[in-house]
Amino acid sequence: MKEEIMEWLKTILISLVIALVITTFVKPTIVKNHSMDHTLEENDFLMINRLLYRRGEPQQGDIIVFESPLLTATGQEKLLIKRVIALPGDRVLIQDGQVYINNELLDETYLEDGYTLGQIDLEIPAGKMFVMGDNRNNSLDSRDQALGLVDLEDIVGKAFLRLYPFNRFGGLY
Repeated sequence: MKEEIMEWLKTILISLVIALVITTFVKPTIVKNHSMDHTLEENDFLMINRLLYRRGEPQQGDIIVFESPLLTATGQEKLLIKRVIALPGDRVLIQDGQVYINNELLDETYLEDGYTLGQIDLEIPAGKMFVMGDNRNNSLDSRDQALGLVDLEDIVGKAFLRLYPFNRFGGLY
């Protein structure tokens, strides 16, 4: 009986250690809006790499989760998921429905209609980045002063895997 109890305790302890390690490196999240349609759909269940940006910087095209100045209905900081468009030192120009980074047209094959609303001409300062949703007509993003540029320190992690729905399971890149 004592050996059986010890085996159960050992199994429980190992399970707790594994759970702690996983939640330290990876964070699950659920998409709650339509700003990333059709790349991500509402209620997609994603895995977020929490440690990637502690060793390196985000790259253009990364899909990130970050803390925003917006609040949920319960008064908590709202987490948003968007695509990194421009990094510190980059110049963003949006005109005639096209996005240019450092005077080069951005190839955005992930967009449904390929058109971006707005008129912007902006150099991204140090420690900030410019983000937009893939559903440009329905995205509160860096084009709007309510959100603005995102601080690099507000990044929670990089979305890398869709777990659900099962028919869309797989990596995001």
